[in-house]
Amino acid sequence: MSAAPPALPAAALFDWDNTLVDTWPVIHDAMNATLAAMGHPLWTLEETRARVRLALREAFPALFGDRWLEARDIYYARFRAIHLDRLAAMPGAEALLAAMAGRGIHLGVVSNKSGDHLRREARHLGWDRYFARLVGATDARRDKPALEPVALALDGSGVASGPKVWFIGDTEIDLECAHNAGCVKVLVREIPPSDGEFISFPPDLYFPGCRELETLVSRL
Repeated sequence: MSAAPPALPAAALFDWDNTLVDTWPVIHDAMNATLAAMGHPLWTLEETRARVRLALREAFPALFGDRWLEARDIYYARFRAIHLDRLAAMPGAEALLAAMAGRGIHLGVVSNKSGDHLRREARHLGWDRYFARLVGATDARRDKPALEPVALALDGSGVASGPKVWFIGDTEIDLECAHNAGCVKVLVREIPPSDGEFISFPPDLYFPGCRELETLVSRL
């Protein structure tokens, strides 16, 4: 990882789940409800954390075959029933967004969560005021880590995808998306990257949480 860049980005694109909000318990609950209904073994929370990466339209056909649309409907029904009640902001997330917005940085979200669910959660938290674009799964022709959702999140900003854009997330697919778009790869999660963990897409910057990233933003 390189040293912190000397200047603020022109734009920052965030992953949503478990970068800005803690949703693993909700995802795990909805996933196990789906697995049970489809006659599959249940997953542990650790298995859910390891396996849930791609957008549903890419992950479910491989997992459920010809019945993936049935599984999709079960998952979404359970998810919608619980996600707002259990939605929790990551520590320091709103302060980070406020600091970036206050510095004139174009903010967007690129998530593999359903776009409708993503925007409903942002409105519930009152965070939709911070973001010019909230791009979720199926909003673009292809989903993260493809380039299309990045282009959509930056549309109208006057900022081109590249080194003036920070892509901030907690998983390898976020780093891969940042790499594909030529953006600065920013890893935000409690556990530091281990040796050899991100061989293909190493982070340019690492922060253990939103508070630490907000400290840097306020200092630049």
